[in-house]
Amino acid sequence: MGSGFVLSQADGRPMYLQIIEQIKRRIAVGDWKAGELLPSIRQLAADLQISVITVKRAYLELEREGVIATHHGKGSVVAAGADVASRIYEQELAKHLEQAARLASLLGVSPREIQSRLRQTTERLADAVKDKT
Repeated sequence: MGSGFVLSQADGRPMYLQIIEQIKRRIAVGDWKAGELLPSIRQLAADLQISVITVKRAYLELEREGVIATHHGKGSVVAAGADVASRIYEQELAKHLEQAARLASLLGVSPREIQSRLRQTTERLADAVKDKT
């Protein structure tokens, strides 16, 4: 199984975090379903030409988060449970909202104004979806 992962030295984030993000994204979009076998730690390390320790760290973190389950001698699989993709999207949403709040604070935008802008944006997007149907 080709991994299809892309790691970048220029990214600034450690490689294990890049691996975690890409695995989560594949699960969230449905490329990898619950129970599906992930590439072995050794195979992924070889494919990416990185240390086994780096991949192992990513897999351990994903297991700690409940995203994957590891069965010794059998490998790692996407964790069972329909909420894995939902949890991943919830984490992404929280991260984006934090970034928006930080940026708004730097610009001097009040919390009330942030709420108003978010409401306007969601209404505009909802209207755009209605127009398409």
